[in-house]
Amino acid sequence: MTQRITDLMLSVLACVAAVLLSWPFWRDFEYWPESHVAWWIYFASGFVLAVYVFYVFIGSLRILFVHDTQGQTAITKDKLS
Repeated sequence: MTQRITDLMLSVLACVAAVLLSWPFWRDFEYWPESHVAWWIYFASGFVLAVYVFYVFIGSLRILFVHDTQGQTAITKDKLS
């Protein structure tokens, strides 16, 4: 359970960094519709989607590393035998 919470926290932190680096956010709504509500809905939905994408990416990366370590242990066991 703590691994999932850690993954979720890393995903949220990465998305916060992405929002802070976002260009239109610092441009006084220059490139977005006049409606500030539409702008906030756009960024809120993008933030949620980005958290999901980062979360899935971190999970996939963990699986990739687990498979790599399993392959490495199999190779060393074959060399030792």
